[in-house]
Amino acid sequence: MDNISKDRLPRHIAIIMDGNGRWAKKRLLNRINGHRKGIDVARDTVRHCRELGVEYLTLYTFSKENWNRPAIEVQMLMRLLESHLKGELKTLLENNIRFKAIGCVSDLPRGVRDVVDELEAKTAHNNGMVLFLALSYGGREEITRAAKVLAMRVADGTLSPDDITEEMFGGCLYTEGAPDPDLLIRTSGEKRISNFLLWQLAYTEIYVTDVLWPDFTRDDLLEAIRDYAGRERRFGLVKEQGVGAAG
Repeated sequence: MDNISKDRLPRHIAIIMDGNGRWAKKRLLNRINGHRKGIDVARDTVRHCRELGVEYLTLYTFSKENWNRPAIEVQMLMRLLESHLKGELKTLLENNIRFKAIGCVSDLPRGVRDVVDELEAKTAHNNGMVLFLALSYGGREEITRAAKVLAMRVADGTLSPDDITEEMFGGCLYTEGAPDPDLLIRTSGEKRISNFLLWQLAYTEIYVTDVLWPDFTRDDLLEAIRDYAGRERRFGLVKEQGVGAAG
C-alpha cells in the first residue's frame, strides 16, 4: 500500500478541492476549463482512495456560498456536474462504491437531482467505500438543520432536552452513520475550512498543500496520507495517554 500500513490509513478523508479558477487563470483559460479539469482529478482521486482501502471519502464539490458566483459560471458548473455524474454509475458499481449526496440537494437543478437520486438508489447496497459529494452544502446550515430536528422532537414531547447527547446530534447530520473525518486535505494553500463539516472536523488532522486542485495527483494524495500517518492523535489527552499515530 505504497509503504503506508493499513492501521495508519485514515478511514475517512475529506477534501476541499480548491484552485480550479486559479489553475485556469495561470493558463489564460476560462474558469470553466479549470472546473472541467478538476472533475477529472476528482474522478481519479476517488479511484485512488478506493484502491488504497479508504472507507469514506467526502468531496466538497459545491458550497451554499458558490450560488453567489456569476450566473453563467454556476450554470456551466451544473451542466458539467450533471454530465459527469451520468457517466459514473458503471465505475461506482464496478468498484463497489456507495454514492451519497449531502447538503441542500433540493437547491440543485432538476436534471442534477434526478441523476443524484439514480446514483444513490443504484449504489445503495455497495459496501466497498462510501463517497459523499457535498452539493449546495454549508456546515452552519447542516448544524441548524440538526438542531431543528431535535427541537421538533422536544416540541412534540417525544424527546427531553436533558436526553440530547452529542451522539444523538451527530445522528441528525448529513453524514449520519459515518465516522468523523480523520484527515482533511485542502489544496491551493488556503488555510481555512470554509464552512465545511464544522461539527465533524472537531478532531480532524488538517493537511494543506499549495498544489492547485487540477494539479493534484496520486503522489500528492499519498504525501498527505503519509503526513497524517506520522502524527500522534491525542483527542485532548496528554502524550503518555495518546492513542498512537493514527489511532
